[in-house]
Amino acid sequence: MAEKAWGAVFEQATDARVEKFTESVSFDRRLYAHDIDASIAHAQMLAKVGLLSPDECQQIEQALGDIRREIEQGRFQFKIELEDIHMHIERALIDRLGDVGRKIHTARSRNDQVSTDLRLWVRDSIDRIDARIVALQKAFVGRAERDQGCILPAYTHLRRAQPVLATHYWLCYCEKLERDRGRLAGCRSRANVLALGAAAVAGTSLPIDRQHVATKLGFGAVAANSIDVSSDRDFVLEFAFALAMIAEHLSTWAEEWVLWSSEEFDFLSLPQPFCTGSSIMPQKVNPDVLELTRGKTARVIGNLTALLVLIKGLPLAYNRDLQEDKERIFDSFDTVDACLELAAPLVEGAELNRNSIAARLDAGHLDATTLMEHLIRHGMPQRTAHDMAGKLVRKALNRGVRLSDLPLEEFQAADALLDASVYDMLGPEQAVRAFVSYGSTAPAQVADQLLHWKQKLNAPATIS
Repeated sequence: MAEKAWGAVFEQATDARVEKFTESVSFDRRLYAHDIDASIAHAQMLAKVGLLSPDECQQIEQALGDIRREIEQGRFQFKIELEDIHMHIERALIDRLGDVGRKIHTARSRNDQVSTDLRLWVRDSIDRIDARIVALQKAFVGRAERDQGCILPAYTHLRRAQPVLATHYWLCYCEKLERDRGRLAGCRSRANVLALGAAAVAGTSLPIDRQHVATKLGFGAVAANSIDVSSDRDFVLEFAFALAMIAEHLSTWAEEWVLWSSEEFDFLSLPQPFCTGSSIMPQKVNPDVLELTRGKTARVIGNLTALLVLIKGLPLAYNRDLQEDKERIFDSFDTVDACLELAAPLVEGAELNRNSIAARLDAGHLDATTLMEHLIRHGMPQRTAHDMAGKLVRKALNRGVRLSDLPLEEFQAADALLDASVYDMLGPEQAVRAFVSYGSTAPAQVADQLLHWKQKLNAPATIS
């Protein structure tokens, strides 16, 4: 039991099967840099309060720096009997420094150590995802600029509904992604709380300075209740939820583009470097990146569900069950990060098939709602106007024509006060120009929103 930091009370060695079952270093080794940073800050605090001498602190800092380089260079040996990354680093420190290394765990437990390391990792991971989202927002804004003036059919129930500017459509995704950024920022603020110093569950009788550690590590606050912070994984679940929402938004985008790039829609041409072919059908150009982005959402949602179930019945405070949180949150981060990495260049590289879109833009009577609102402006109740416009659409359908092809007499039969100005509202282009409400696809509104997003995304990030 000499290898075990906790083995003195045991008379029998741990079963090798148990060591294999309980180890976590195979996946938590990615926390090595955060563990070392936290250990250095902890050692500096111990020196400040007199629990380490300045020379001991310097030895520890130097040794931890050497260990960091060994891990980064692939020269560090990992062994399952040392369980996790925290014990590996501490054991390496002891092997180098003897009793000085044994002092590093003063006034801390693996419970608060793990929480601190994971909070540091979540904080860094949020910053990375946030930067990816900004890059994707910029890609959508770039598309919005390139596609100004292009009109698309907007859909509800996957049926043609109303005409919208392509710029308005692209900026829709900026809004969704901005909500994702807001969730990440909120999660980061709640994760940015120092756990170290809570020790196992009750704190410590040693005269430590937790605020000193918090300042060194850039934490915004110090956890006020040692029992709570020992068991708290809210920040992990919140990050998992934020990642799931990002994945959901990416999946919606991917689904739209899979449809749009099909021959049936022919709205969009995807960049070939982001597509693959078929092993049997020579003509195929498949949207595999989009399909996998859509498919990988399932695992991110699954990870969130697993984390929710993981903590649902745990008593206070720390329980070993919480070891299971890392693989799930690591996988969610890796998955969303990979999807976002490909999303921005894919958005930038695609092209709208403007001729194909324009050739079929009159299909579906996209101007019917605008006609109804024109009738409302003439004093007709909404329900009456809705009914009247529907009947006019039926006449156009029966004749296989557009609303604008109906003779004026048909409109005047609906409302005797209507005159030739009704045609100013008909057709996709005129319908788009008719919009006036804030947030609509009105050209002036869309131009303002495009300017807003260009200015916003060129501003420095404010996440904290």
